[in-house]
Amino acid sequence: MQAERKVGRAKKGGSPKRPLRAGRMKDELKGRPMRVYVDTSVFGGAFDAEFSNASQAFFSEVRSDRFRVAVSDVVVRELGGAPHRVAALYGELEGSLEILEMSEAALGLVRAYLAAGIVAERWRADALHVALASASGCLAIVSWNFRHIVHFEKIPLYNGVNMTHGFGPLAIHTPQEMLHYEDQEEDV
Repeated sequence: MQAERKVGRAKKGGSPKRPLRAGRMKDELKGRPMRVYVDTSVFGGAFDAEFSNASQAFFSEVRSDRFRVAVSDVVVRELGGAPHRVAALYGELEGSLEILEMSEAALGLVRAYLAAGIVAERWRADALHVALASASGCLAIVSWNFRHIVHFEKIPLYNGVNMTHGFGPLAIHTPQEMLHYEDQEEDV
């Protein structure tokens, strides 16, 4: 069994990262995989009629090293009761996943998200996914959770709290939005 990689605590009060523009993202990555946090919904989406094509395509790009995936104990716990094929997908990828540990910085962001009214206490786990991705320095969180994460009203609120607490903005997208398309270079 591969040892879990640990992520240190993000610096609090440091200067926020510059906004991610397409050119800057390409410069920062320079052929390296993009480090993204993947929540539980993406694993389950791989076997859902509505989301399977995009989820499977996303995981195909993960296997081809376009993305370096981080998950957390929250994801592992939520997958504990998942159907066999969802758990099997996680198991297949587990050796290449970065497991994020809980940090004071992430817990502080969760408290701030709740205080700002972005989500209610009942949805703390959803806020925790965003907080862990933000505090660990992931460039994006990938999710199918349209109600509490990938929502046009919530994204700027999460990022506003992040900036207020010294963290950079976090890209928040569905797996479909993360896919690379062959003709993409022609659009730039």
